[in-house]
Amino acid sequence: MDQELIEKYKQDPPVGFQLIVKKYQERIYWQIRRLTKNHQDTEDVMQNVFIKVWSGLENFREESNLYTWIYRIAFNETHTFLTKNNKKSTVDMDPPAFENKLSTEGKEISGDEIEAALNKALEELPEKQRQVFELKYFQELKFQEISEMLGTSVGGLKASYHLAVKKIEEFIKAI
Repeated sequence: MDQELIEKYKQDPPVGFQLIVKKYQERIYWQIRRLTKNHQDTEDVMQNVFIKVWSGLENFREESNLYTWIYRIAFNETHTFLTKNNKKSTVDMDPPAFENKLSTEGKEISGDEIEAALNKALEELPEKQRQVFELKYFQELKFQEISEMLGTSVGGLKASYHLAVKKIEEFIKAI
């Protein structure tokens, strides 16, 4: 499918680009939103991302998947934005996923408490573990895809993910 989009772009750049944006804008939006935590900042970063995609698409070498390439641009733009604006990278949880209360060892925990604990746990993780966890857990990417995006071995990613999960579990159990 990516190859078809790239071919369409080569034939008719505005139409091809529009199809690429349509296919990936929602995934990229939520990837950025988890880090920026608000819609306006997300929109600002997305605009920069797709401007860079538009200007770089002509030179896209097709050595990786199109989404992988766009993800890298989005990740870099988001971190540049957060650094430039002195904002902390955190995860914005989807509220419906946490509407129900969870009972842990006889203690009832609300969705808001779980969300706050998860955000805090993610902030405590080293950058690499947080990044791998977010891509695997929230983006539901395969380790092979993450490996291509980050240029890290699958084994190393699995270890980072496992450590992140353990740390998050311990953090949440402590609440």
